[in-house]
Amino acid sequence: MKLTAATVKNIKASDARQEIPDAMMPGLYLVVQPTGKKSWKVRYRFGGKQPRMTLGKYPDMSLADARDRARDVFREVQSGFDPQAQVRTAKTEAPTNSVSDALDDYYKRKLAALKSGDQAKAMLERFIRPALGERVLTDIAREDVQSVIDDINTSGRGVTANRCLAYTKAFLNWCCDRGKLEVSPADRIKKAVKEKQRDRLFDEDEIRWFWQACDKVGYPWGDIGKLLLLTGQRRNEIAHMADNELRGESLALPSGRTKNGRAHAVPLSEMAFDIIEALPRIENPRGYLFTTNGRSPVSGFTKGQQRIAKEMEKLAEREIPHWTWHDLRHCCATGLAFYARIEVVEKALNHVSGKHGGIAGRYNHHEYSIEMREALEHWAENIRRITGNNEDE
Repeated sequence: MKLTAATVKNIKASDARQEIPDAMMPGLYLVVQPTGKKSWKVRYRFGGKQPRMTLGKYPDMSLADARDRARDVFREVQSGFDPQAQVRTAKTEAPTNSVSDALDDYYKRKLAALKSGDQAKAMLERFIRPALGERVLTDIAREDVQSVIDDINTSGRGVTANRCLAYTKAFLNWCCDRGKLEVSPADRIKKAVKEKQRDRLFDEDEIRWFWQACDKVGYPWGDIGKLLLLTGQRRNEIAHMADNELRGESLALPSGRTKNGRAHAVPLSEMAFDIIEALPRIENPRGYLFTTNGRSPVSGFTKGQQRIAKEMEKLAEREIPHWTWHDLRHCCATGLAFYARIEVVEKALNHVSGKHGGIAGRYNHHEYSIEMREALEHWAENIRRITGNNEDE
């Protein structure tokens, strides 16, 4: 499209972010956000890569000015100089109130004290620091944040875009609370996609294929998968287990290891206990039961899930709908409901809403230890039946 001053002015926003190339200056394009905000960007090749660089906002930077600046960028590239190097150099030479500075402060003062801090930090490091880190914090506008979210969404990762937006809003709100910003530039930015509540449950065939796939994958992911299905606990509560948390035939989770901050004793069925007893022991100072390096608990949960899912499809000889580690918790909860009252199921899963929420949860101190153990043993026996692991046969 041959851009003119009039066409740039009259281009209307749409529901999706638009990137309109300038036919008169290849590499230059106009970005039009769904909010109607417009800006100029340029793509160029340098060092085998194709970085892109924001030139300025429209109408502060006119079409003519954008073309002039794009020419300057291409001249710098032809001379063997990365146009963005100057920005990076300036950052190291002169401290500024940058987004990166604020992120570092946020990690130290806020996220370090949160259980979900590592997850939030990883998301901000993956998307926000590379895109906005070198910018002055007070110069960040809504369209800058929107652009990051739109880029994630248009790459086919709508749910990831939603998560990134949530963590970014929390970060920018913190900046406002600390007096670093007057108003959060992420205010009024909407979720990239509407998410559907997951209700993924395995049928009996899928449970059998899952169990067999776990056998094939083995330690650590196969054993973690089996224990998640048998106990209904959260992913990290099982994957980060340590020797000192095993108390007889129960798993004693301290308050610092649970999502709701409540200590939780999980009765272990005979089947679950046997799996733990058979685990290979890799010596490590903190006694982690699932570790591959002897220093820290396992990581790489997505790859672990994918290995099991791939083996399941081989066994089934067909495609199996996507599932997550958390779906195993749903499967267990549904299975336990056949053998115990809802308050017992909630207690077994350390779930504090529902029957254990509000006044009832505050004043009902019954631990349901016997009821939980009986329900989990029944669930394990059902798993034995489905998978063909009955000891009597």
